[in-house]
Amino acid sequence: MQGRFSVWLVKHGLVHRSLGFDYQGIETLQIKPEDWHSIAVILYVYGYNYLRSQCAYDVAPGGLLASVYHLTRIKYGVDQPEEVCIKVFAPRSNPRIPSVFWVWKSSDFQERESYDMLGISYENHPRLKRILMPESWIGWPLRKDYIAPNFYEIQDAH
Repeated sequence: MQGRFSVWLVKHGLVHRSLGFDYQGIETLQIKPEDWHSIAVILYVYGYNYLRSQCAYDVAPGGLLASVYHLTRIKYGVDQPEEVCIKVFAPRSNPRIPSVFWVWKSSDFQERESYDMLGISYENHPRLKRILMPESWIGWPLRKDYIAPNFYEIQDAH
């Protein structure tokens, strides 16, 4: 079943895959990494002016990594804003997704956290570096195939 935004994308010849609706009735779409930046700009121009959240997850051990964007179209005088969820999947071997920092500035720390925890490289992000883990940390802690190093924190006893 396609939602309103999916129908609009089809009408304008933009490649995507409808993933249906979530439990709140929010339309979820899958976009290819190479199409994501242009579709993000179109979404912004279409009125999706608020990036509510961005997160990422490991789909399966050895499988794809996903970057998820929850977008909201906020207009004055509207009680129920429109929302859409975009999922961009990237191969684990070279997870590269265009950054939307230049479209929604609020993606800054969120994309950095996804990079830090899962190793997804957001192309053209101005400050893509670790944000939670030390710069010397090896690996991506939220990947399902991550093996924790023998790490023991030494703290002062007083």
